Amino acid sequence: MKLAIEHKFSLTVYLWGIITGLISGVAAAKIQYGWLIGLALYFVIDRFVLAVIKGLPPEIPDERAVLKKAFWGWALFWLYFTMLSYSLMISFTPQCYSNQSLLYKMVVNGNATVTCNLTSVG
Repeated sequence: MKLAIEHKFSLTVYLWGIITGLISGVAAAKIQYGWLIGLALYFVIDRFVLAVIKGLPPEIPDERAVLKKAFWGWALFWLYFTMLSYSLMISFTPQCYSNQSLLYKMVVNGNATVTCNLTSVG
């Protein structure tokens, strides 16, 4: 199975988003403005894409257009993996403010169930 150049481009952008997101999250857990490291790595995306795939899709005329074309795909993966790795690094535990909430039941018991009480009025 051979991938089209457009699909290779997208997968490469997503991969770079994952890598920079993991770097951002780990760095943010260690230093105060660590997430800026991953954000700064966005500006290296054109070099990463060209190193992985040798050509560009036809709708991207030159290397300078890679930054503009890849922004949203990269940003979503970067944000998700930054938050995920940061949460794992700080050992995040949810704070429950009510012992009647579904979150409290999931955290304390580990077996929350949702029930519907359908009764007729009248």
